[in-house]
Amino acid sequence: MANLKDDFYEAINGDWLKTAEIPADKPATGGFQDLAEDIEQLLMDELKEMSLSEDKIPEVKLKEAVAFYRLANDYDQRNTLKAAPIKDLLDRIQNISNYDELNQQLASWLKEGLPLPFEFFVDADMKNTQEHALYLAPASLILPDKTYYEDGNQQGEKLLQVFFEMVVKLLKLTGYSQSESETIAEQALAFDRSLVPYVRNAEENADYSKIYNPRDRKTVTAYSDQMDFDIAFNELFDEPVDQVIVTEPDYFEHFNTFITEGHLPLLKNWMYVLTVVSYARYLSEDFRQTGSLYRRSLSGIDELPSPEKAAFHLTLGQFDQVIGLYYGKKYFGKKAKNDVEHMVHAMIQVYKNRLKQNNWLSEATKEKAILKLDKIGINVGYPDKIPAVYEKLKTKEEDSLVANVRRFLQLIRQDNFKKFKQPVDRNEWEMAASTVNAYYNGSLNIIVFPAAILQAPFYSLKQSASANYGGIGAVIAHEISHAFDNNGAKFDEYGNLNNWWTKEDLAYFEELAQGMIEEFDGLETTGGTVNGKLTVSENIADAGGLSCALEAAKNEEQTDLTAFFNNWAKIWRTKARLQYQQLLLAIDVHAPAKLRANIQLQNLDDFFTVFDIHSTDKMYRKPENRVKIW
Repeated sequence: MANLKDDFYEAINGDWLKTAEIPADKPATGGFQDLAEDIEQLLMDELKEMSLSEDKIPEVKLKEAVAFYRLANDYDQRNTLKAAPIKDLLDRIQNISNYDELNQQLASWLKEGLPLPFEFFVDADMKNTQEHALYLAPASLILPDKTYYEDGNQQGEKLLQVFFEMVVKLLKLTGYSQSESETIAEQALAFDRSLVPYVRNAEENADYSKIYNPRDRKTVTAYSDQMDFDIAFNELFDEPVDQVIVTEPDYFEHFNTFITEGHLPLLKNWMYVLTVVSYARYLSEDFRQTGSLYRRSLSGIDELPSPEKAAFHLTLGQFDQVIGLYYGKKYFGKKAKNDVEHMVHAMIQVYKNRLKQNNWLSEATKEKAILKLDKIGINVGYPDKIPAVYEKLKTKEEDSLVANVRRFLQLIRQDNFKKFKQPVDRNEWEMAASTVNAYYNGSLNIIVFPAAILQAPFYSLKQSASANYGGIGAVIAHEISHAFDNNGAKFDEYGNLNNWWTKEDLAYFEELAQGMIEEFDGLETTGGTVNGKLTVSENIADAGGLSCALEAAKNEEQTDLTAFFNNWAKIWRTKARLQYQQLLLAIDVHAPAKLRANIQLQNLDDFFTVFDIHSTDKMYRKPENRVKIW
């Protein structure tokens, strides 16, 4: 057993780490994952029971989810149909002979969510969050990040080979020969590679404000000689499109480099391949098994989920908010809701006091920060209502699974496009109540804590208040801290992208943030080293969250700081496959779990006092090196 003065995370979690086994169909196990697995099993069992007896379905909306689950679980029908449910899509791609023909179908292509080298979506205007705006974004790369394509990146080369082999097998299942399949796969990968120089990497995208680049319609339509954006604008939106927010201007300013007459065959084969890959999990079992090869290699998963579990996940993918609301209402009690809300308000009060007493902010910036805190929206457990689009998702059991999925996708995308220039609903959740997670939305200035995370080890009425503050309390304060991290700090009390800082305060804050970057940057961990810039916003939120939760715990009548720190380390216990750890290091804005647990403790003076840690101990950090922001 590790000595807690040398490695606190290992000391608290050592016994668990020795015995924990990663499920064969998962990339990791641990505090978050174990809880998610328990909820997954619970909901799977209940959905299965409902699918066998209509009497067991408690509410109307769930009927559609249950009917969909029955279709997803009908592998006899899926195996009989094979690739037939997507044949018309594949034929449409094959039959395109020039860009004019593609342009005639552009709007329907976008409505159906079919692969294109660009994507439209509607979301809150980052500078006027009361109203929805139209965004234009690049297509995603096949590999997780552009850094994987760099010369000498062996992981990237290996993954591209796995993807190529998977695609060849999938294409053969649709009826192509080996040589035809190889040609199509090669051309798809060639087109993918042509996009790489012009997209941002994960580190660049970690700065959210960079996606706000408003352009007038004329500028956007001039981006391409071949693609007619005007047709899409006219057919997709009820309101006239006069401005588009371009998330990555460099990509679209080079659009004519890769969208050329000569590249049309490559583009078509890229579209063809991505269509087959995206629908493989809804088709026959051989498609499902084959279509998972790349994803399994990426995360190191040994085997696919069982067909029954896969059917559940497909259902959750379509009806997550419906199933989440059912879960939240059934399993999240009023006493727990009141208790957690008390913790949220306690945490906000701690934050407010800290802002008032802050010694590096000017009064003007303090005033704006406190105003932002006062305006923050708090959502606990489950939403009052779920998005209206779920009313339209009616499962037709006489149709195939894919036919329902395609229809649902059109309805969901149509619903999104219809929001253009319409008011934003601040009460709409982006996460199901059955999700083990929480989030802060900077554009809406709201924090959301779904029911699923509001249980042990994060929170329990059976745990001491201190243990709860070390778990869910730190998570709550983490989300509040996002309002003041290097991203959140750029948004005002209404969620608008708006600098509310004085020049001097902002410069000092950026200096403190640089300290957090340096604290994590280059740290060695299994699978590689940490990117301090990529993870800075989450590390700032962790630091602020843990520090404020500690203060809130000390304000309670009974305080047990040992339980506080122990539970903090416990919630981060994680065991993950090597490939998955490498993936997260490349693209995840969160630092590895062990470092989140240990490094943040080293920034807190109380930690050294409670556990009598001195300069001879490995967990020790000099006071002048302890990063303190909030």
